[in-house]
Amino acid sequence: MGRHIENHQPVIIRNLMVWLILLLSLLTLLAPFSVHAEYGDVVFNKRAEKAGVRPVIFPHWFHRIRYKCNVCHSEIGFKMRAGANDIFMANIKNGKFCGACHNNQIAWGAENCHLCHSGLPGLNSGIRGGDTTAGPGKW
Repeated sequence: MGRHIENHQPVIIRNLMVWLILLLSLLTLLAPFSVHAEYGDVVFNKRAEKAGVRPVIFPHWFHRIRYKCNVCHSEIGFKMRAGANDIFMANIKNGKFCGACHNNQIAWGAENCHLCHSGLPGLNSGIRGGDTTAGPGKW
């Protein structure tokens, strides 16, 4: 009897693999055809290069997949328009804007300059990637 069960194991495994492939194919067909980063990256270079540091690349999409909009735009105080915030390193070091989380407790602190000031010299301030939102209102 044990021999009879052993003969069916390859068939069961093959059938499971076929179902898995069919399921993955179906999911692929149901996925959106065009993918874009809805919130993109924001480049800050209003003062960076004038101060002798590289432009800041803020991965808005990365933060957005972890937090709801109101965390930064209501609780922390960022305005909802790129370029509308007057951000200084002194503010960040004093726990304002980015410094509300980048404080060596929630995320790395301001002494890790290169992690944010990572843009290539000459980058203009603005949004790179997706600059539209399905959220409430236009930016």
